[in-house]
Amino acid sequence: MKNLNYGQPGFEKFFRKIEGRAGEVPASVEKTVRRIIGDVRKSGDDALVSYTGKFDGVKLTPKKFRVTEKEIERAYREVPEKDVDALRLAARRISDFHERQKTQSWFLQEESGAMLGQRVMPLECVGIYVPGGKASYPSSVLMNAIPAKAAGVPKVVMCVPAPGGKLSPGVLVAADLAGVDEIYKIGGAQAVAAMAYGTKTIPMVDKIVGPGNIYVATAKRLVFGAVDIDMVAGPSEILVVADGTASPVFAAADMLSQAEHDEMASAMLVTDSPELAKAVEAELKTQLSDLPRRKVAEKSLADYGAIILVRDLSEAADIANRIAPEHLELAVDRPMELLPRIKNAGAIFMGHYTPEAVGDYCAGPNHVLPTGGTARFFSPLSTDDFVKKSSVLMYTKEALEELAPAVIRIAKMEGLDAHARMVEKRLKQ
Repeated sequence: MKNLNYGQPGFEKFFRKIEGRAGEVPASVEKTVRRIIGDVRKSGDDALVSYTGKFDGVKLTPKKFRVTEKEIERAYREVPEKDVDALRLAARRISDFHERQKTQSWFLQEESGAMLGQRVMPLECVGIYVPGGKASYPSSVLMNAIPAKAAGVPKVVMCVPAPGGKLSPGVLVAADLAGVDEIYKIGGAQAVAAMAYGTKTIPMVDKIVGPGNIYVATAKRLVFGAVDIDMVAGPSEILVVADGTASPVFAAADMLSQAEHDEMASAMLVTDSPELAKAVEAELKTQLSDLPRRKVAEKSLADYGAIILVRDLSEAADIANRIAPEHLELAVDRPMELLPRIKNAGAIFMGHYTPEAVGDYCAGPNHVLPTGGTARFFSPLSTDDFVKKSSVLMYTKEALEELAPAVIRIAKMEGLDAHARMVEKRLKQ
């Protein structure tokens, strides 16, 4: 792991490496995804049958695409009761949090008689992609589906691959708890294409959300415009800002929570305490020794991990704002004093007893967060992502007369005479 001092040339080089670690999508991947999307648009369900057989090793007919009520009931029997209870608790807390986010329509009556406003309406249909196979992420189902339902989306459909015909029972239970309306056993870029353009069996949606591999992410990027998407997520990342009161055991554990995701993940510690920096480095070695995903975490730390020493917490805040991390932990004695200095972060975890994992699962705020520095301008997934807004205007003749001179003048400044005339003709009539 790299040991750096803020302001030295080595830091700038490392910072650029972090910024560019997602890299370009290989041309071969994009070519393959474009072909799959084209096939699904042309052949619909037939293409889905073909690709599901090829990639998932299961022969499905369109009548077998959709998960049945019996399969969901069986999933409840297969998931331990305490696990169901944990998912139910998480679902309730996530729902409570997102209910508070909802934006309301509003209308304003001006003295002139004009009425202005904004109408907020939920999207009609949203699609969720969920990874399958060895991966089982029921929390991802909750985090993507519950905000859509809280926003009032009447129809939420979900696509999840079923390699060998097997589905994760936990994922099915989570989908049921979250209020998902339809679940389909289709995965990969072909599932994204099906939701974007529709087939005879799978409905066309207005927006696609949810994580996936490079083929899924590329497909989402390519269908954007035909539908909306949440974001094209990059590798996971965590930045722990710590002072001398922080526990090296906690800090090391929190860094490893992201390093174990994949080799491209980034885990960094920024501290004004040289003693803590040394203790965390030693603790990382200790905790790595019995970590099941040790090789993945070691590669991540070697390539994209760092311990950065700063003069004070003000410099630490500057680094956090430059990196704009997905997850930012303020493991300091007075986190509320440091919070006003933080401008860019996906989610901020305050104090010594707020580990990132509590936000991943049960706290309530969404764990779908901007990565790769995009927290400078992106926000966590929320109910706002599942609504559309229309401006509403209604003028009386008297109200129009009040604004007409300025409207006509600006229209003529721009050389758009018909714009000016549409106002003038109303005033003359």
